[in-house]
Amino acid sequence: MHTVTFTIPDEALQALQTTPDKLNQEMLMVVAVKLYELGRLSSGAAANLAGIPRTVFLSKLGDYGVDTFHLTEAELVEDLANA
Repeated sequence: MHTVTFTIPDEALQALQTTPDKLNQEMLMVVAVKLYELGRLSSGAAANLAGIPRTVFLSKLGDYGVDTFHLTEAELVEDLANA
């Protein structure tokens, strides 16, 4: 596992009315959602990045204006095989 460090100004935390831990979790979710939306991560990999179960990740996509499913044919076949 790798660690990525960001420096966040105190004013940003105050404006967002959050704590560093909550912002960390939110940033992971935002990055995971965007990478999923761009097709760079599968929903499972994005959920893993966000640190939440895949079903929870999929249910939260609408909160970010992202379609829940945009599977390629290969992903659909894989999902059906795993069902």
